[in-house]
Amino acid sequence: MLLDEIHRYADWAAKLKGNWDRLRRKRTPIHVVATGSSALRVATGSRESLAGRFERLTLSHWPAASLVDTFHRSPEEATLGVVRFGSYPGALEFEKNPARWRAYLRDAIIEPAIGRDVLALGAVRRPALLRQVFAVAIGSPARIVSLQEMQGQLQDKGALETVAHYLALLEDAYLVAPLEKYSTEASRRRASPPKLVTLNNGLLSAMHPDGAPDPQRESARFGSWVENACLAFGINQGQRVTYWREEPLEIDAVLEGSWGNWAIEIKTGRFSGQDMRGLTEFCRRYPAFAPLVITAPGDEVNAQRHGIRSMSWEGFLMTGPIAD
Repeated sequence: MLLDEIHRYADWAAKLKGNWDRLRRKRTPIHVVATGSSALRVATGSRESLAGRFERLTLSHWPAASLVDTFHRSPEEATLGVVRFGSYPGALEFEKNPARWRAYLRDAIIEPAIGRDVLALGAVRRPALLRQVFAVAIGSPARIVSLQEMQGQLQDKGALETVAHYLALLEDAYLVAPLEKYSTEASRRRASPPKLVTLNNGLLSAMHPDGAPDPQRESARFGSWVENACLAFGINQGQRVTYWREEPLEIDAVLEGSWGNWAIEIKTGRFSGQDMRGLTEFCRRYPAFAPLVITAPGDEVNAQRHGIRSMSWEGFLMTGPIAD
């Protein structure tokens, strides 16, 4: 039995709990799947815990491998598409029509999430400020931005607590993730500025006035979008993703989870051994992490010369990190 948009039913959790218990007593052979378009609404619309009665599954953003399997794209085409246009499957047919593609993302993806799903929580007292926080976050892919700096870019000056609260709501809505700094001390993690990662690059392309970056003419912007796509992939695949910075050293990502423990530096342009100082220092301090450099396709040997494992961003977006 499939119950779609479960949050739209009045008192749905109590009714589901009662009927499920009744069916269990009767030993009725039935499997119930209750879905909602918004995890926020499903999570907050219940006064019942349903403890012991369910398994929670989250359908996150599509990875490049799913585009290959479902739409028969080549790995190169799928990974480049994930960086430039994201991975919303309903938008793929409009990619050759930029105006229609952007309208679809704004009307069918962004507006329902920002204008309805998040607002349905009842915890957003200033919707205009929420939209501004979203716009600033989307405009800062894979950048470390303090709450004070973000506050300075807002037209409506909300309190820092309000800005942090709205960032948390955007994370719950699977739109933007504010990454913590890696530290063994909880107080230092909380006090550090977040690194903002947009969880689907389609949002970047839909909101940027110039659209998707050209890899040749806009190498710097393309590089930041590659970094954002790689970090978002890790988050969407259930890894714990943080960053590390101890001035003047930093690394782009620290991954922990089913993929293993990785310290990652992402370099889509030229780089030298000097650029690896942050990576080597982090791994010296935290030897449980394996270093990995993600490079432009064909540049993997450059990192390997310095004795560091490497793979292309195309390969990473297909499989994640691969251990020896």
